[in-house]
Parts: sequence; structure tokens; C-alpha cells
Amino acid sequence: MSHIAIVGAGFSGAVLAQELGKAGHTVDVFDERPHVAGNCHTARDEATGVMVHTYGPHIFHTSNDRVWEYVQQFGVFMPFTNRVKAITGGRVYSLPINLLTINQFAGKAFSPVQAEQYFSQIGERTDTPPESFEQQGLYLMGPDFYHAFFSGYTTKQWGVPPSALPASILKRLPVRFNYDDNYYASKFQGIPRDGYTAIVEALLDLPNVHLHLGTRFTRDQATGYDHVFCSGPIDDWFGCDEGRLGYRTLDFVREDHEGDFQGNAVINYCDMSVPWTRISEHKHFAPWETHAKTVVFKEYSRLCEVGDTPYYPIRLVEEKSLLARYVSRAQQESNVTFVGRLGTYRYIDMHVTIAEALDVAARYLECTRTQTAMPKFVVDPL
Repeated sequence: MSHIAIVGAGFSGAVLAQELGKAGHTVDVFDERPHVAGNCHTARDEATGVMVHTYGPHIFHTSNDRVWEYVQQFGVFMPFTNRVKAITGGRVYSLPINLLTINQFAGKAFSPVQAEQYFSQIGERTDTPPESFEQQGLYLMGPDFYHAFFSGYTTKQWGVPPSALPASILKRLPVRFNYDDNYYASKFQGIPRDGYTAIVEALLDLPNVHLHLGTRFTRDQATGYDHVFCSGPIDDWFGCDEGRLGYRTLDFVREDHEGDFQGNAVINYCDMSVPWTRISEHKHFAPWETHAKTVVFKEYSRLCEVGDTPYYPIRLVEEKSLLARYVSRAQQESNVTFVGRLGTYRYIDMHVTIAEALDVAARYLECTRTQTAMPKFVVDPL
């Protein structure tokens, strides 16, 4: 049996700890923060009784039956449909853009076929596929819809003009020619009844899994273990000596109110004249609970600096070049595998994180059985 170190007590680290601990290995889990669950951490607010998503909203969604069945072993998931609203030009609309949004914004009563024909007419077609976020938006929905719903919001979120961002970011968001306002198209969607922290605590609850919170794990400590799984920032593993990878971070400004503040869990603010990107009202993430008071958070995006919490990897040309240098160095490391959002410098949802962690654990168990080398990356970060 191996003595394993896992850097990070988020979903990547917790799933690895569960699977490797269950197989009989001794596992030490380290996290610099004083709590588990990483950016998915939830905590019951003392002032209102509301379950707060400490680092911003997290809605669990997946079409992967294996992942859905797996997480339900560690807690009860309650049904939740994410129905985002957007305010632009002083009016409220549904997101993602759907038939109701189209008809409201255009002042029409289109049928699905008519709406699709309308978008084919207003979209700016080009001879080559769209490369930037802006080109993709103009191609898909034309200038009026694009500037109303995406241009300002994206500029605030990423801190750069949408013309500098890849088209792939916008491709993640659908346009629907029906009245479906479910933000996700996933087969399963829900939120843990007792919060995400309870799920992660259950994953880590094994006698041979030892948790070390508020504890930094350094590269020098790796020699004391048979293998290390690093879900912390890959640049931090090397002391950021090549430079820091770029992230966007979030600032949250809290407000307490009586009753119901906005009537919905998330409302996006698309206009550049409004400095925040969205407001989240956390009691609406738990509609099975009742609270007389409410707590909301205004969300502001900015460039991540030293000591900030990294959220969204920027992954523009400069960052990808720097990442390639760290990946090359990582390939030379002994008995270390880089996993998760920070370890591979990718923006990935919770269900993807869990699926990849399950695959990494299975790969390690197979490598120990066959006495073959464990790869440094099971998923290519480039």
C-alpha cells in the first residue's frame, strides 16, 4: 500500500482521497484554507440561517449517470433548476436567450420557426468561422442582441474586449428557439440539501484519510510520499518562478434584507454602467427552506493578484505560452500527477472534476497493480 499526498481538499482531492483510501492506501490531504470543499464551500449564515455558497453560486448538473450516482452516495441532492434572469436597458429578460427573450426584446410574437429564420437574417455571416467571442456573438444573434446581453457583461467579467476572447467561451451558452429557460441542458440538476461542504466531508471520512487544513504543502515535501496528486495551481508548485498564470477573481459585496430581495437566485447585469456582473440571492438556491431574512451578494470581477482566490483561468496567448513551459517542467517531475481546475489550468464544472478524479484514481490503482508509471497529466491541459 502507498503513502499518498493530495494537495487540495476540493472535489478533485476529496474524490481521489475516497477512492484511494477505500482501496487501502494511506492518504494525507492538505489544504491552505481552514475549510474543505474549495470554491464549492458552503456554510450556514448565522444572521439569516441561509445556506451560503461562500465563493459564489454552484449548481450541480451533469448528464453523466456514473457521476450522478456517485455523488448521491455522499448526500441528498434536492431538485433545482437554474433559471437565470438578465437586466439590460432597464428591462428584465430570461437567460439563456430563448423564445421568450427573443419575442420580448424584439417586440414580436415569433413561432420557433420564425425566430430561427429571424436570427439567420440578423446574424452577421462571414466567409470564415468566427474566431473571437465578438465574432461568434455577431454571427449567432446580430449586433442588437449581442450588445444588449453579452458585450458589456463579458467585458466586465474578463476585463478585456470580447474581440480578444476566443469564440469557444460564447459557444458554451445556447440560443433556444423554444420557451425552455433552464440554464443547463443536463440530464440531472440539483443542489445538496446540506450543502457541498457536507458532501466533501463525507468523501474524506475514512480512517486512513488524514486531513490537514490551514497547511501549505510544498514541492520539497513530495519526497516523503510514494505519490502526490496536486490539485493546487500548477505554477505555484514551481514557486511561480516562470511567472504567474493569469486568473480572474471575484469580489463579493454582501447586503442583508428582509423578505425577498430579487425573487430569483441569480440576476445578471449586462450594462457597462452597472459595475457588478450579477447579484445572487442565496436562499433561492434552497427553495425547500423558508427564511424571513435574506442575504444577497453583488459580484465584481477583476484580475487575480497574489493572495486572491483564483476563479477563471484566462488562457489567452500569453497564458498558454506560460502554461506550456510549466507543463514541460511537470513532465520531468517524479511521482507527481496534476489534476483538477488549478492543476491543469482549465475552467471545468464540478461534474467534470469528479469524473476526471474517478478516472485518475482508477488509473493509479491500475498502475500500482501493473507496476507501471503514473502519467503527470491524465487530461492534456494544453
